[in-house]
Amino acid sequence: MQSLSGKKIAILATNGFEQVELTVPHLQFKDAGATVEVISPERERIRGWNHTDWGDYVGVDRLVDEASADQYDAIVLPGGQINPDILRLNKKALDLIKAFWQQKKVVAAICHAPWLLVETGIVKGRKVTSYASIKTDVINAGGKWEDSPVVADNGLVTSRKPDDLDAFCEKIAEEINEGRHEQRAA
Repeated sequence: MQSLSGKKIAILATNGFEQVELTVPHLQFKDAGATVEVISPERERIRGWNHTDWGDYVGVDRLVDEASADQYDAIVLPGGQINPDILRLNKKALDLIKAFWQQKKVVAAICHAPWLLVETGIVKGRKVTSYASIKTDVINAGGKWEDSPVVADNGLVTSRKPDDLDAFCEKIAEEINEGRHEQRAA
C-alpha cells in the first residue's frame, strides 16, 4: 500500500458494523502511516458484527458531534446491515459525510454502507458498487452500479464485501494521495 504518512482518516460507524470492514482498513491505514480515528454517535466504544453474531468492541475516538471534515483527508464507511441502517437516520452523521463530499475529499463505502451514499444523494450519477442485495436501492437513487471488487469515481470509492477489502483499502490510499478531487461537482 502507498504511504499515508501525514494523512488523517475518519472511520464513521456505530454498533453493528461488519467487524472486518472497520478493523482491516483501520490496521492497514495505520500501518501505512496514517492517523485513523473512529467517529461515532456512541460514546467510548461500539460493537461489531462478526458474520453471524456480535463481535468485538472497538474504541470510539471522537463523537460525530465533535468531528469535522476539516480535520481529515478521507472518511471510510464500513458496512454490515445494522450499522448503515442506523446511521442513515442520524442527521449529524449524514451531514458529516456530505461535508467530506462538498470539500472534495475521499468518501469510501463498502458492503451496505452505500445506503449512506443513497441517503446523502452522493450516489446520483456516480459509478459505484455495493453488496448485491442493495443494488436496486443504489440504481433507484441514480447510481451507475457495477459488479466489481472496487469502483472509484473522482474520490468516491465503493466496494462489495469483505473479500474485496485489500483492493478497497489500496484504492482509498491511491485516491487520498491524489488529493482533493476538484473536477467533480459537489
